[in-house]
Amino acid sequence: MGDEIRASHILVDNEEHAKQIKLDLDRTDKSFAELAKEKSEGPSGDNGGDLGTFGRGKMVPEFEKVAFDLDVDEVSDPVETEFGWHIIKRTE
Repeated sequence: MGDEIRASHILVDNEEHAKQIKLDLDRTDKSFAELAKEKSEGPSGDNGGDLGTFGRGKMVPEFEKVAFDLDVDEVSDPVETEFGWHIIKRTE
């Protein structure tokens, strides 16, 4: 089922905020879901950033390329799309 993945993200409105959150993920004990609930400005934040399962062509190209290139449990560096700055974690 390489055509579908499950991912979570943290969405913020600027690159500096996204970089700080990525540092927090790398340096603290907080889980991705905890930080998503605290920091994400997108509607999925309340759900720990979970976007559910999706296939190719369902997300904007910049997001999709990074998400599909990640290994399971890997977290991306900040990625810019038309919606803002994302930190993406592939969960399945």
